[in-house]
Amino acid sequence: MSASSVLIADDDPLLRAILEHKLSAAGYQVTSVEDGRAALDEVEALRPNLVVLDAMMPVMDGFEALRRLKANPSLNDVAVVMLTALKRDEDILSALKLGAADYLAKPFNPDELVARLDRLVGQRSGV
Repeated sequence: MSASSVLIADDDPLLRAILEHKLSAAGYQVTSVEDGRAALDEVEALRPNLVVLDAMMPVMDGFEALRRLKANPSLNDVAVVMLTALKRDEDILSALKLGAADYLAKPFNPDELVARLDRLVGQRSGV
């Protein structure tokens, strides 16, 4: 099985570095960006299997990036996992209604994120 690709969109450089390391060690091909606009551009260019998306970022927040991604017929099949400090029920429900495949609140366990991504990759490949 070839490695699944993941795009990380988060404005925290330390968190991006940690996620890049953790996901690469788990066998994923990882790319990262620091805002929602760049995330949309990279999804169009790279067509990753998964996107890990923060909600609170400069230029374009994660909710708007998710909304635009899911509104684009050529991109709306990319699985998005929201990874954000926003923990209110309305934030979680909003993201899921917009089409997020999963939602994980910060602080989080990186191993849990890997397990959730592995589950999504397995679901999409029919495993």
